Amino acid sequence: MDFLILIGALAMIIVAASLLTDGAVALAERLHIPEFIVGLTVVAVGTSMPELVVSMLAAIGGHGDMAIGNVVGSNIFNVFAILGVCAIFSPIVFTKKNIRRDIPMCIAATLALMVFTLFGGDISRIEGIILLVAYVVMIWWTIRADKAEMVTEGDAQPKAEKPRMATWKIPVWILLGLAGLIYGGNLFVSSATAIAKAFGISEAVIAITLLAGGTSLPELASSLVSIFKGSPSLALGNVLGSSIANILLILGACSTITPLTMGGVTMFDIYVAVAAAAVIMLSALVIGRDKITRIEGLLFVICYVAYIYVLL
Repeated sequence: MDFLILIGALAMIIVAASLLTDGAVALAERLHIPEFIVGLTVVAVGTSMPELVVSMLAAIGGHGDMAIGNVVGSNIFNVFAILGVCAIFSPIVFTKKNIRRDIPMCIAATLALMVFTLFGGDISRIEGIILLVAYVVMIWWTIRADKAEMVTEGDAQPKAEKPRMATWKIPVWILLGLAGLIYGGNLFVSSATAIAKAFGISEAVIAITLLAGGTSLPELASSLVSIFKGSPSLALGNVLGSSIANILLILGACSTITPLTMGGVTMFDIYVAVAAAAVIMLSALVIGRDKITRIEGLLFVICYVAYIYVLL
C-alpha cells in the first residue's frame, strides 16, 4: 500500500509541478517579463519543484538526511542516468558557454556542498543563506550575460506568436499546482519513510535512490523529449541547471529554515556527486572532445548502476 501511495503521490507531484509552471509562465507573459528570463527562473525552478517540495517537507519534518540525500541522489541521477540515457540515443555536444560557464558553476556548487558537509557534518542556517545568495548572484549574472548576448546578436528570426492562456486559468493552475505539490509531497515523504522502516533501510538510502529517481522524472522526461526533437543540447542545459538549483536553491532554502544533518548520507555519496560534476568537464575537454558520445553514455549508465549496487 505504501508503494502504491508513493507512486500516486509522485504522479500528483509531477502533474502539479506542470500546472504551477504553466500558470507561472503565463503570468510572467502577462506581466511582459522577457521569455529568456522566464526560462532561467520560472521554468528552471519548475522542473526542480518536486525536489524542492519533497526536500522542504522532509526538512521541516525533522528528516534532514532525506533532504540532503534527495538532492545528492538527484544530481547523481541527473548526470549518470539522464545524460547517459540521452547520449545513448544521440551524442550530446557541448557549447563554449557550457564549458566556460555552466559546467564550472555546477562543479563550484557541488564543491561548496562538499566543503560544508566535510567540515561540519551538516548544513547550518548561515551556510544555507550563503547557498541562497550564491544562487541569486548566479541568476543575476546569467541574466545580465544573456541580455548582453541577445543585444549583440539581435533577433535573427521572428518568433511565432503563441496562444495565450485564458486569464481565469492562471490563478487556478497556480493554486492547483501549489496544493498538489504540498499534499503530494507530504504523502511522498510519509510513504517513503514507512517503506524505509518496513525494510530496515535508512531514510537516507531511500532518499538517494527512490526519492531522487522519482523527483527527477520531470528532468528525465523533458531531456528525452528534447533528444527526440533533435535538440540534445537542451538536455545538457536542463541537467546542469537542475543540478545547480538543487544545491544552491533547494538545500539553501531548506537549511535556512532548519539546519540539515547528514544522518545516513555519507561523504562517499557527496564524493560521487562531485565526481559526476567533474566527469562532465572531463568529457568536454578530454574524453569525448566537446561531446558525450554513445559509448560514454553507456558508461555513465553503468556507473549509476554500480553506484546503486554499492549503496544497497
